[in-house]
Order: sequence, then C-alpha cells, then structure tokens
Amino acid sequence: MSDGIDLENDGAYTRVYKKQTPDILQAFAAFNDTVFAEEGREIPLKYRELIAVAVALTTQCTYCIDGHTKNAVNAGASEAELAETAWVASAIRAGGAYAHGRLAFKLAEGHQH
Repeated sequence: MSDGIDLENDGAYTRVYKKQTPDILQAFAAFNDTVFAEEGREIPLKYRELIAVAVALTTQCTYCIDGHTKNAVNAGASEAELAETAWVASAIRAGGAYAHGRLAFKLAEGHQH
C-alpha cells in the first residue's frame, strides 16, 4: 500500500456514495457501463480499454490503471499493446510540457531582467 491506496479493500468505501448520493452513483454506473459495453460501440472494447489505460496513466489514477489494465487484458490486449499504450501516454504528457513551455516563454516576455 502506498499513499493510502489499498486496491483490494478501498472499494468498501463505495458505501459512502451508496448512502449519501445513490442517485448519482446509479447514474455514473449506468454511464460507465454504457461507455464500456462489450457490444454496440464503434470502437472495439479492447481499444476503449487501452484508451482508458492511457488516460489513467496520464492522470496517474492507480485505481483506473489497475482496473482498466485488467479489463484491457480480459478484452484481448497483449503485453506489447499495453507497452505501446504506456508510450502513447508518455508522449502526450511530454508533449503537453513541451507545448506549455511555449506558454511560459510567452508569459515571460517583458518580464526579463
């Protein structure tokens, strides 16, 4: 366990959502189930799960990395596809820093000594 994360037991805290906001939890679950439905979408489930892994790596959500990696493998993703997914996420994060570096240069104009 790191940073208070316990992948095996933290799901028990869903009880707070169930008690306090059951309507929102139900709507979210229905939305999520629709997004990740096995059939009826244009993008095959394996690729939607690989997209989810890339997003999870980018947002660094341990729970999402865990769940969507398992789901991607269950949907047929290979180790090589997971590796390429990680590199895609890495490139996007690096690209974001590169692109926003230009913003830093722009904002620094006129403030240089």
